[in-house]
Amino acid sequence: MSHSDPATLQDRAQLQRAVLIVVLTTYMMIILDTSIVITGLPEIGAGLGFSPTGLSWVQNAYTLAFGGFMLLGARAGDILGRRRVYLAGLVLFALASLVIGLAPNPATLLAARIVQGAGAAVLAPTTLSLLALHFAEGPERNRAFAQYAAAAGVGSSLGLVLGGIFAGWMSWRVGFLVNAPVAALLYIAARRLLADDRGNGGGLDLIGALISTLGMGGLVYGIVRSAEVGWRDGVTVVSIVAGLGLIAAFLITQARAAQPLLPLHLFADRIRIGAYLARALFLGAMVSFFFFSTQLMQAALHMTPVAAGLGFLPMTVLTLAASLTLPRLVQRFGNGAVVMLAFAFIAAGLLWLAQAGPDDRYMLAVGLPMLLVGIGNGLGLGPLTALAMQRIAAKDAGAAAGVVNVAHQLGGTVGLAILVTVFAAAMRAAPVAVNALQHGVTAGLHGAALLAVGGMIACAILIIPANRRGHLW
Repeated sequence: MSHSDPATLQDRAQLQRAVLIVVLTTYMMIILDTSIVITGLPEIGAGLGFSPTGLSWVQNAYTLAFGGFMLLGARAGDILGRRRVYLAGLVLFALASLVIGLAPNPATLLAARIVQGAGAAVLAPTTLSLLALHFAEGPERNRAFAQYAAAAGVGSSLGLVLGGIFAGWMSWRVGFLVNAPVAALLYIAARRLLADDRGNGGGLDLIGALISTLGMGGLVYGIVRSAEVGWRDGVTVVSIVAGLGLIAAFLITQARAAQPLLPLHLFADRIRIGAYLARALFLGAMVSFFFFSTQLMQAALHMTPVAAGLGFLPMTVLTLAASLTLPRLVQRFGNGAVVMLAFAFIAAGLLWLAQAGPDDRYMLAVGLPMLLVGIGNGLGLGPLTALAMQRIAAKDAGAAAGVVNVAHQLGGTVGLAILVTVFAAAMRAAPVAVNALQHGVTAGLHGAALLAVGGMIACAILIIPANRRGHLW
């Protein structure tokens, strides 16, 4: 029976729909969990006794583990079988969510967030590699990635709305506890819908995963610590230097490893390098936007958690609307041009939002700028994913998906860590007559806008020219 037979085409379409349902629901759960916590941060900090800069570790602990274990999770799917690894990651994610929802103190919450991030590190690349394997490169895959981007964009902003509602009307804990029944339904669906593949065999580079995670952990810890004690602190300097050294050692080991977590030949394509870098800058800007705009609405504009959560609704609507236009825009202008446009919208929105003050009204000072950010958020992720996954062999699909998600998560972690440092320094340097928190938020939003401009530059230098020439370098 040929691939053009109606029965074969119908079976393939049904399988694609099933995979897409599992992928989008799983990714939506992960993204919702990441963003729900942001609007709940003030309540978490007050309830468990976090310091202002220590509060960022509620997010950083998760995203750091997410990014650090991502390559291991991706390779585990390739070697052990994607269905088996997916189900294991789902169980890990759900159990950690229960512990977080019941956490009595900061230490328990942060430890469980690390475990939860490790579970997400298994789920995210496995689901993305399923998309790459089941949808052919070109318009078919672009449509799938557009829906993937819609889930990411809408999930991130919808999570902020739900987080505000949970924190204001119920409890921030609900946002974590709800993951358990959702994961249970996904587990049942995945066992029925996903094929029971046995993987390619081989060994897992556990040492490489440990080295890379410790390296990024040291780097980010040093950057966040500098916000409290400054850059001359001995522990800060040692953490950053050790982190960079471990990252360098990891790259050396990957060049020699028989089954590397990070196949270095993935970086032989100029467009993919540009997509990785642009994605990291995109997430650095967006995660920082979520963090600082939440502080702006609740602390500077004195909005309740519920009101602040609902304040992200305009962005949610525009994110969804923009993502639905992606297939047509990409077909007409190309992925690179659409990414450039996305960064332009985000940068303009962030610069506008940075002008907001305590005496301003929400709609003009916050709501309208968020519309611009929402458009950029909806336009960016789909094309960036397609660019990073193009010209990938099936045997490298898991590893390639892992690199995409590493850039995604570590870009957000490191970007926020750097801008939290800027935020703290701006608060200390604020004039007496100026609200210190407002001064810090303004500096943080300006920094996020610079990251978006950096993404435009990376796209203009690495992606657009290579696309026009049609070759690797």
